[in-house]
Amino acid sequence: MEAPWIYQREPSSGWRRVAMAGLAVASWVYRAAAWCHRAWYRIGPGRPTRLPCKVISVGNLAVGGSGKTPTVAWIATQLRRRGHRVAIASRGYGSSVGDDVHVVSDGRHVHGRFEDSGDEPMWLAARAPGIPVVVGRRRDRVGFHAVAAFDTHVLVLDDGFQHHRLARDIDLVAFHGEAGLGNGATLPRGPLREGLGALRAADGILVVDGPMADDDASKIRAAAPGAHWVAIRRPPGRLRSLANRQETSVDRLSGVSVGMLTGIARPDAFRASLERLGAEVVAQRTFPDHHPFSASDLEGLAAEAAHWVTTEKDAGKLLPAWCRDVEMDVLVLETEIAEASEFLDWLEGRLRARPQGRDVTLP
Repeated sequence: MEAPWIYQREPSSGWRRVAMAGLAVASWVYRAAAWCHRAWYRIGPGRPTRLPCKVISVGNLAVGGSGKTPTVAWIATQLRRRGHRVAIASRGYGSSVGDDVHVVSDGRHVHGRFEDSGDEPMWLAARAPGIPVVVGRRRDRVGFHAVAAFDTHVLVLDDGFQHHRLARDIDLVAFHGEAGLGNGATLPRGPLREGLGALRAADGILVVDGPMADDDASKIRAAAPGAHWVAIRRPPGRLRSLANRQETSVDRLSGVSVGMLTGIARPDAFRASLERLGAEVVAQRTFPDHHPFSASDLEGLAAEAAHWVTTEKDAGKLLPAWCRDVEMDVLVLETEIAEASEFLDWLEGRLRARPQGRDVTLP
């Protein structure tokens, strides 16, 4: 599947030029509305809610997969290892909780289902064991619940850069290295949720699976001159059988014909990972991001390939019985951060430098 045409820097045909002209107007309106929404809480009468704990947000400026959710799990896990009492707050895209607060994991037991909580919170509960995961559209209410229920000292917010209702101590903005800024336009003409000026609020820039194009990097540095830059890689780590959860080396994919099953934002990146491992992708079933899989989506897999590979995010929504006629493996990606200790030291330093609410003593 090719990348959406909004990511292309130039229209490729006459009718697209006409469409782009119309979209340019809609894009300007969207950008102005996003600016007003941020300004309402930054310089207007809106007042962001301050939680009685520290808040780290990992968000993005461009739509589509940028690796922010795996980064949230990594940050929360590493801070917990350093002695912090950490919880994760998620919007829970596709969840049914609305303005209610739902505890997906209390750090010991997982209580949620992806049908109720969304797929990303369930993934976070699996990849960040021992850390409470709380879901709700109102992240301020989620945060107060996390503090009251789990004595949270550091709340890590998944996808919070545009959630202006809640005050943050650290704003990290993730970019997919290959996609970068796309065509540089805001929705619906381009991939950006806000104009580049919003990056003035960014404390850190995360480049995931880079490198990023020099032109895009220069624009981001100009918009966020004081931001701390971090490089993140997500290399394939291992394969896990969907049927019995047995783990094997990714080397077994070399020279093997496989099908790929995905419901993620960037299926091309997943295919590229399989091909770099030496697999030959002979069949492909791709669905929209956050797709709620059903048995009918997997009918006839055996006729296309005997061996299939899917993502961790999608695996949580698949029942082994749906694919009993094929071998279904889950490709587990690792999260590797360059100069990890220095990055964590920087995070802790920023948190200590920004006292808020009650006096939270960090270790």
